[in-house]
Amino acid sequence: MTGPSAPGTTVIRNAAWIVAWDAKESRHVYLKGGDVVFANGVVTQVGGRYTGEVDVEMDGSERMVMPGLVNIHSHPTSEPLRKGVTDEIRSPGFFHSSLYEFLTIFENDPEGLAASLRVAMAELLTSGVTTVVDYSFPFDAWLDVLAESGIRACVAPMFKDAKWYTNDGHQLQYDWDESGGGRAGFEKAMRTIDLANQHPSGRLMGMLAPAQIDTCSADLLRDSYDYAQEKNLPWQTHAAQSVNEFQEMIRRHGRTPVQWMSDIGVLGEHAIIGHGIFLDHHPWVHWSTREDLRLLADSSTTVAHCPTVFMRRGITLRTFGGYVREGINMGIGTDTYPHNFLEEMRNVATVARTIAETVDDLNTSDIFNAATVGGARALRRDDIGKLAVGCRADLVCVDLTAPSMMPVREPIRSLIYASTDRGIRDVFVDGNQVVKDGEVTTIDLRAALTELQAAQERSFSSIPTRDWAGRTVDQMAPMVFETRDSV
Repeated sequence: MTGPSAPGTTVIRNAAWIVAWDAKESRHVYLKGGDVVFANGVVTQVGGRYTGEVDVEMDGSERMVMPGLVNIHSHPTSEPLRKGVTDEIRSPGFFHSSLYEFLTIFENDPEGLAASLRVAMAELLTSGVTTVVDYSFPFDAWLDVLAESGIRACVAPMFKDAKWYTNDGHQLQYDWDESGGGRAGFEKAMRTIDLANQHPSGRLMGMLAPAQIDTCSADLLRDSYDYAQEKNLPWQTHAAQSVNEFQEMIRRHGRTPVQWMSDIGVLGEHAIIGHGIFLDHHPWVHWSTREDLRLLADSSTTVAHCPTVFMRRGITLRTFGGYVREGINMGIGTDTYPHNFLEEMRNVATVARTIAETVDDLNTSDIFNAATVGGARALRRDDIGKLAVGCRADLVCVDLTAPSMMPVREPIRSLIYASTDRGIRDVFVDGNQVVKDGEVTTIDLRAALTELQAAQERSFSSIPTRDWAGRTVDQMAPMVFETRDSV
């Protein structure tokens, strides 16, 4: 297990490029040809020449040193299991959202949870993520597996009052738990967060996570948000993530999901909305108001944008640049496989510019800000997401000689648009090296993948018993080509 912050002083000497934080101007800037120094898990110098004592020295002359990336929305205990299944699955009765027919069908079992989590953490670390929000249902080994990975993790133990189901593939039903299961889940979440804060790794924290806006009562949402405010914790729920959810909230309350959240008092600087796509301006909902963007901006609510899982189904935020210009704090998450955060950042740009029909919708700096200081702000942290003296030593070294990075003219653009994880060489969290020479050092990835393969096969065997139509995995997600025996 990776322990507390590494002792001693580490110097990355003469880094070719440094993505440093200018505190006076509150923005990232490039520095060229300087040293980056950290000791006891804290950054002590950015730029210039370090002349003090050194315990570990690294040559940075062929490296770009940048802050570790902050992922504010992921489901690592479930999503890796669905690889090769939900990439292009159809659900015409639910506007092709995969939420209602399939996410309750392709379930992981207790034996596969840790393997799935380890695979996702390895992908995140090797794509430059040093802080992740794990939005999962708690399981026994959850905190220890996260700590062993070496990542900085914000646990978001889900709880809810109702479950979705469908009997016909086009009508969405809700099974409300009248026995108080949502309240019990909330209480378990509070205990889990306390355990995270007390974990000996020192790298775990917590978030209140009522699962979805349409599966939680107003009281549960309000009480959990009040608790987040009282304890100065972030709070996140899925909202405005599907047309069906939008229509359901209109049916119940005559208000959009965001407007209803405002009505019950759960928008604010502690709040993060997972996805926030189907606001009242989105053309798919054909609604008459234009209030939602302003409500989010005025309340300082964050939107966690996860483009990949939606773009696979022809669904897009309208648009990332538009939200930024409105003044909304934006963060980025990996809501699906692969948990390659740099690819997710690239998809932010591609989707936004495509749907806006102009390259001018956003700048690369908008994306990098969301992936660093925007995510940190959402988590109520001022010591991650940037390279500055006094911040945690969460940083990433990019190999400028990697073929995918050359020729080097603009290193952040090259990293996001051309190289992604292929350029990542070394990653440090709290001063501990967790990726070396492009390989994660804290996880036996091959063993985790083998376990995940077995878990996926177990999941497939029971799918017909959970599907409303009794379909097999091959009927729901046919192979790309007809498969024949070669004999």
